[in-house]
Amino acid sequence: MPSQRSRVVCRSQLQAKMIHKGTVCVTGAAGFVGSWLVMRLLEQGYTVRATVRDPHCNHIYTCTIPGKNEVIKPTIDGMLNVLRSCAKARTVRRVVFTSSAGTVCIQEDRKSFYDETSWSDVDFCRAKKMTGWMYFVSKTLAEKAAWEFAEKNNIDFISIIPTLVNGPFIMPTMPPSMLSALALLTRNEPHYSILNPVQFVHLDDLCIAHIFLFEHPAAKGRYICSSHDVTITGLAKMLRERYPEFDVPTEFGDMPVFDIISFSSKKLLDMGFQFKYSLEDMFDGAIQSCREKGLLPPATKVAPVPAVPVPARNLVAAAE
Repeated sequence: MPSQRSRVVCRSQLQAKMIHKGTVCVTGAAGFVGSWLVMRLLEQGYTVRATVRDPHCNHIYTCTIPGKNEVIKPTIDGMLNVLRSCAKARTVRRVVFTSSAGTVCIQEDRKSFYDETSWSDVDFCRAKKMTGWMYFVSKTLAEKAAWEFAEKNNIDFISIIPTLVNGPFIMPTMPPSMLSALALLTRNEPHYSILNPVQFVHLDDLCIAHIFLFEHPAAKGRYICSSHDVTITGLAKMLRERYPEFDVPTEFGDMPVFDIISFSSKKLLDMGFQFKYSLEDMFDGAIQSCREKGLLPPATKVAPVPAVPVPARNLVAAAE
């Protein structure tokens, strides 16, 4: 068995042989997507800096998402501040922005198919005030403002549009998207509408897609990153069968159940990207991470109480 010293030497030799690919900056590096992206970038030989005011690096990944205490204007201003720093530094070759499916599909009239040409209707979001409406408005307006600024200032800008991100995670608290992804397991009914229907992408697939696109010289524009489409009833069936210890609903009250809505990743796939994970992989990883961090109970289904047999003499006494 190799000694601790030899293992350290071997690890150092491997690190020394690793090709250094440059320095990148990741905003929102402590978040759900950002923390996993940092891990993958380090593994692939990049030097990673967390959010800085004046970035001096080759590429920027913006993975910041608005929290519950943030409002729309600071989200837009934050995005533009990153791009202003990029323009000022003059060393940033490409910016990769983590957008959201919420910038694509939130409209009064639902479609059965969406691609990168579609944009959400912010006026409809403001009027309807559905679950997550401020997030949808924030991301839509921030991405549009970023595109305008990038074009005016000749910044190589790419946006990745993930659907609902699912899978294992590093951060110690429950990621916001997991509140929706696991809603059927936790009976979080306000989030059922987000799953009706829903599209998923594994966190690791998304982060590898970030790296793939910024390394690809021909990458340009918006890219949807989504691997699985499923109805809420189809998702509930899979969850009941795979995780019988959870009390997954079979009915959804007065909510109408909609057919599958497809988010096309054709543009990304045509570039040569391949998705790696199944829907089951996503939930296996997410549930394991939640349990390890104490964010999800081992089970929610109450086991039926077995019937206690009544002695025969008691039955006779009762008959008398």
